[in-house]
Amino acid sequence: MELIELARRLSGLSGPSGFEGPVCEYVANYLHPFADEVYTDVLGSVTAWKRCGKPGAKTVLLDAHMDEIGLVTTGVKDGFLSFATLGGVDPRMLPAREVQVLTEPPLYGVIASMPPHVLSAEDKGKAVPADKLYIDVGLDRQTAERLVPPGTPAVYISAFEELGEHQVCGKALDDRACAAIIIKAFERLCAQDLNVDVCCLVSTQEEVGHRGAKVAAWTAAPHAALVVDVTHGRTPDAPQVVCQCGKGPAVSIGPNINRAMAMELLALAEKKGIPCQRKAEPGGNSGTNAEAVQVSRTGVATALLSLPLKYMHTPVETVCREDMTACVELVTAYVENMEV
Repeated sequence: MELIELARRLSGLSGPSGFEGPVCEYVANYLHPFADEVYTDVLGSVTAWKRCGKPGAKTVLLDAHMDEIGLVTTGVKDGFLSFATLGGVDPRMLPAREVQVLTEPPLYGVIASMPPHVLSAEDKGKAVPADKLYIDVGLDRQTAERLVPPGTPAVYISAFEELGEHQVCGKALDDRACAAIIIKAFERLCAQDLNVDVCCLVSTQEEVGHRGAKVAAWTAAPHAALVVDVTHGRTPDAPQVVCQCGKGPAVSIGPNINRAMAMELLALAEKKGIPCQRKAEPGGNSGTNAEAVQVSRTGVATALLSLPLKYMHTPVETVCREDMTACVELVTAYVENMEV
């Protein structure tokens, strides 16, 4: 399967933090034919192994997360569903948004929106807090209470679309675009004679505290790790953003990153002619699974490779095809270059 088609299929699955089951199942089934071993842990993260069979071989971990931001219902009022957010949901995105409530079978819903005609001058232009909004599923109170118990998750409805000749957009590309990247890199690596064991981790619950990566990295006990996640892509209204879509993945430099690995990635990109950007990550926290992996067990040498993405945490997250391809190339080249 081609890289973009894999990203399309992953984007179309529903899997908010803590409810990643459909994504977990799809990823595990995809990895089984070429991995030496595939298993799913108690938090739902999928780990696949390619072992080189060489004595004393080190393990390199490739990580991207599978969960997406979403909603979880908390009750029913007059047939409308109250909800809380899962992960960093921007309340500006919610009014009049189409959502899929993940019942069996799923329900179509729309988030209620107050028409501008009845808003006060003071309220116009203000974002309504999520706890003041409701999902309308077109049901009466009794039916809604029967079909949608509290704790039922919901996700945005959004099609995966081509945007011009070089970009694609859709929901959950943070981080399913990167999950597609490490899966395709791992697939390539499984066909090669390597000097290291490769552990491909598609982890859960990143958006609510990096929980999947914490557990899976401790289990895998890697010597080094390459975390692949998204970073903000520059747009005209955000000129302060460093990274640009179409200029290749970004290698982070900072306390959360092993400097030697970062320098090797940059040198390798230059040597191979892979477009690449450099990004300062000055804080102790990168906001990614690199935080959890770096301090696993006695510490793991960790690098962070970031895919520029526009409109993060919206239903129209947008990435560049060529950046995704370059990211696969760099991840693959890095592992190929590793020694025992």
